[in-house]
Amino acid sequence: MKKILFAASEGVPFIKTGGLADVVGSLPKCIDKEYFDVRVILPRYTCMKQEMKDRLEYVTHFYMDFNWTDAYVGVLKAEVDGIQYYFIDNEGYFGGFKPYGDNALFEIEKYAFFSKAVLSVLPILDFRPDLIHCHDWQTGLVPVYLKERFQGNDFFRGIKSVITIHNLKFQGKWDPKVVQNITGLPQYYFTPDKLEAYKDANLLKGGIVFADAVTTVSDTYAEEIKTKFYGEGLEGLLKARSGDLRGIVNGIDYEEFNPETDKYIVKPYNAVNFRKEKAKNKRALQEELGLQVDEKKMMIGVVSRLTDQKGFDLIAYVMDELCRDDIQLVVLGTGEEQYENMFRHFDWKYSDKVSANIFYSEELSHKIYASCDAFLMPSLFEPCGLSQLMSLRYGTVPIVRETGGLKDTVQPYNEFEGTGTGFSFANYNAHEMLAAVRYAEQVFYDRKREWNKIVDRAMAADFSWEVSAKKYQEMYDWLIGY
Repeated sequence: MKKILFAASEGVPFIKTGGLADVVGSLPKCIDKEYFDVRVILPRYTCMKQEMKDRLEYVTHFYMDFNWTDAYVGVLKAEVDGIQYYFIDNEGYFGGFKPYGDNALFEIEKYAFFSKAVLSVLPILDFRPDLIHCHDWQTGLVPVYLKERFQGNDFFRGIKSVITIHNLKFQGKWDPKVVQNITGLPQYYFTPDKLEAYKDANLLKGGIVFADAVTTVSDTYAEEIKTKFYGEGLEGLLKARSGDLRGIVNGIDYEEFNPETDKYIVKPYNAVNFRKEKAKNKRALQEELGLQVDEKKMMIGVVSRLTDQKGFDLIAYVMDELCRDDIQLVVLGTGEEQYENMFRHFDWKYSDKVSANIFYSEELSHKIYASCDAFLMPSLFEPCGLSQLMSLRYGTVPIVRETGGLKDTVQPYNEFEGTGTGFSFANYNAHEMLAAVRYAEQVFYDRKREWNKIVDRAMAADFSWEVSAKKYQEMYDWLIGY
């Protein structure tokens, strides 16, 4: 039995701010229990829901030398869906109303503490992993500490580490002297071949340098991050490590996102009966949002954080032109004020065509996936993206830019070969995006049978976690080597 420990800053069902939590919550359940014992370790945030806190059992506590003091480390555990979770407790670091704060230096100290505690707790838990799977910069110091102070101890010798980059934009950077003081790492670790990058100490870089393998969340993104445009300053290092770098696309939970059993939608449907039943969801949503009720009108959905990364400057640029077309646009999400206000403005200007819902609602997101005909995602960069996977599952045809995971998961429609699960455009250009949307409109209105075949293929695509889990298992086998 090979033992794997996931170390991460968030994980469903305990704490979630983004897609990282879905991965940490879903992937361990799909790894083959016959060959792998996978456990997860997370911080115990005081902002976790009470019902989740109630499931935690106290295991032990001890004091650890950290940042020139003896720091308290509490250890708790819980079991959910057959997976054993451990929690590191310290209210000084994990108190507060939300998991992440705005003080960058405190965040670095907090996750340096977490990284060291993850390793310090293992001998007490009587669980010696063959491999520690770290996620994003928050656990970047785990591979560093593992190679540095823990190597002298027989218990830790030979433990492998992997780091997965979910979004390279976030790296955990601060002044090297300050970070050296916090972490207690020797000064020679803060050089350009180790933790230092452009005069900053960089926690993610430390993880990439010291981990035995590096993964990211799609094949295309793994290639893109070796270039200057996407590499966020680490492209040279990622190129140097390209032999140990691989892309494995994320999955989605096919139980949770299932149009046949979805409790949030008005009319359940499947790949066989969507031609009749899907439109009933559209009519219900049009009514709920005060749009013109007409099931023949093409409805385009957007569920997203409203930020630059997601391509909203492209949408803003051609929004008036788009609204002259015979379509409806439903938007759900929050983010940068300029985009929130842009959508509010167009909702006011074209009230029968545009519905701007500037908040977040799980229920409304499911209704949008189930009701819309198409789903628009023109991202500037997208490591993996989950929304396009959800829209494929619901037979809502994605219109995407060919970047990162979007390129890997949406096959562009080819009218001559009768293939494809969506529509795509290559350059980051507003009119190229508009042309892709209008091509989709043309197929939707003038060639309905072809459109329905695209939906058939979209719903037949398999992006469940089972597929990705097999690829992770191959990597674990390769690294552990027995």
